[in-house]
Formats: sequence, C-alpha cells, structure tokens
Amino acid sequence: MSIRIILVFMVLAALAAAQTKSAPRANGNNNNNDSFSGERALAYARDVVAFGPRYLDSPGHAKIEQFLKTRLKSDNLEIDEFTAQTPVGPKLMRNYIAKFPGSKPGIIVIAGHYDTLYGRNDFVGANDGGSSTGLPLALCDYYRARTQAGKKLDGFSVWIVFLDGEEAIKEWSDADSIYGARHLAAKWKQDGTATQVKAFILADMIGDKDLSLEEDSNSSVALRKLVYQAAEQRGTQSHFFRRQNTVGDDHTAFSAVGIPVVDLIDFDYGYHNAFWHTSQDTMDKLSAESLQIVGDVIIGTVQLIDQRGGPQ
Repeated sequence: MSIRIILVFMVLAALAAAQTKSAPRANGNNNNNDSFSGERALAYARDVVAFGPRYLDSPGHAKIEQFLKTRLKSDNLEIDEFTAQTPVGPKLMRNYIAKFPGSKPGIIVIAGHYDTLYGRNDFVGANDGGSSTGLPLALCDYYRARTQAGKKLDGFSVWIVFLDGEEAIKEWSDADSIYGARHLAAKWKQDGTATQVKAFILADMIGDKDLSLEEDSNSSVALRKLVYQAAEQRGTQSHFFRRQNTVGDDHTAFSAVGIPVVDLIDFDYGYHNAFWHTSQDTMDKLSAESLQIVGDVIIGTVQLIDQRGGPQ
C-alpha cells in the first residue's frame, strides 16, 4: 500500500472520529428525548394533520382527542370537559392538560390549540392547529424525560395545555372564539389555580419556514422581555418581534384573570398572510428548524422564569 493511500485512510478515519464525537447540531434535530427536537415536533404535526380537518364534531376532531389521550396518559393527564354555548347550540369541548411536577410551588403553563376552522373540510390547518399541537407534544417528551421515576423539575411545575375551541364557530368575536381558553381561565380563577400560575406561554402558528414572530401588545411586557432574552442567548432573536401587532388569541382569557401571558405567533404566513385560514395551510409550508427555534426559546424562557421566581 502506498504512503498516499495510507494518508487518505488516516484522514478519512480522523473525520469519522470527529463526527462521532461532535455535539448534536445547534438546531437539535435528533431523536433523543433528553433534548427538544424540532424534527419530532414536525412529525407530530404531520401525524395530526393526517387526521384531516379537526373542527368540533368532525371525525378528525375525535381522532386527535384519542391521539392526545394516548400520548399523554402517563403525564398526570387532566381532561377538562365542558359544554360551551355557541351560535349553533351547545357543544361538548375538552382541554387536555399534561402536568410535570416541579420542586418549587408555582406553575408555568405552555399552551396551544388543536382544533381547526369550524365546518371547513378543505382546511387541514398544518400551521394553524398542527404546529400548535405538534410543538407542545414534543415539549411533553422533553419534560417527561426529566420527570421519570418520580423526579421533579428543578423549578416550577410545567403544565402543557392543549386547548379546544379556539376557532370561531361563525364569526370571530369575544363570545364566539377561544372557548376552551375562556372556560379554563374562569375555572382556574374560581379554584385558585390562577394565583399559582407564574406565566402562560402560548404557541400558535409557529411552524412557518419563514419564521417571524409578532411582538404582541396583548402580551405582558416582562414576559416579552424574557422571551427575547432567551432568543438572544440562542442567537435566534432575528426571528422575534420585528413587527408589533395586537393579537386576539387564547392568551387574552388568561390575562383577564391576572396571569402574565405571552403569545408566540407568526401572523405573516405567506406573502401578506396569504396562507392563513386557506386550503394552502399545508405541511410543505412548515419546517423543523422553525419549530426548533421556538421550542428552544420556550424552554429557555421557562428557565429564566425559574431563575427569577417569576417574569419580573
């Protein structure tokens, strides 16, 4: 064997060894539950979108509910069932709450909605409903790995909430929208849970390949600052708060009962928001990288809240 061939083999061996020893990529797209995975969040979104439209009373809605019950059954799951009065009569709805215990008294809530536009069979809601289900499911994997065998999180408890009835039945209004959020916020106010919640972090429409999250004026200033700080720490701040907006979403119900809230939402989905609430809201518009960015920043925000004792 010539010296040249030996040198080639040595170089190839060194490169292979370096790849084996290297840390996971910064975007975290791996299948280890010990770290948050944007790839897994995207796969969950794909799973739920495959159920088809997921509006109330649809076959897809029943499928996603069963999927959530199966995935979350080991997570101290609470099913918050209620009947909402809607423009088309009373409707049975359910919020799903996965609970991961912490070592300090207090709760940080992460939420998304799982329903899609009511009555729209041409709308599968990949970003609007799919990403806001897939990302929380991947976060459940992350926090589940940290609370196995009776362990507790090193900080506040984390509750991950899958909200029903976010979309309007006929036309968006204070009375015809965010049914699950309004019910749960009122329930928490009545039973005292609201006083224990340090922060409510909402993730909605966060899978867009061209990720640009709004700075929402309905969100708490202190929480917005912590989110941006967490993004700066990860070098992803360019995707956050380039545009100010005022967003009506699930978080407003919790703000109304005195809980600090922040809405992470990309309301520029396609050119001039062209894909929003249309049949073009499909999986090809989403990326694991965007979900990774948002998931990492949510985890970072939770850590900052833990360190400060709240979103001050």
